[in-house]
Amino acid sequence: MPIYAYRCSACGHAKDVLQKLSDAPLATCPACGAETFSKQVTAAGFQLKGSGWYATDFKGGATAAASTAPAAAAAAPSGEASAPAAAAPSTPCGGSCACH
Repeated sequence: MPIYAYRCSACGHAKDVLQKLSDAPLATCPACGAETFSKQVTAAGFQLKGSGWYATDFKGGATAAASTAPAAAAAAPSGEASAPAAAAPSTPCGGSCACH
């Protein structure tokens, strides 16, 4: 269950509340009773770090695609480049992510 930060705009009381995603947002301040208790925008509670995906992620997906690309290029007649082999990026994420 996520933890939400709430703050009352009337008295300034702040509180972190553990709630289900399906729970209705709180509106009544527990300190002053005003109906001005609202969720605050906060930073995510996790960070994604590292150099990218591991070789064991998505088992068979990257390995199968990499092993079929040379075979497709070899099967193309001489003078014609195979489109999938020529367009295949060398990055594990496909080159369509923000890191490239």
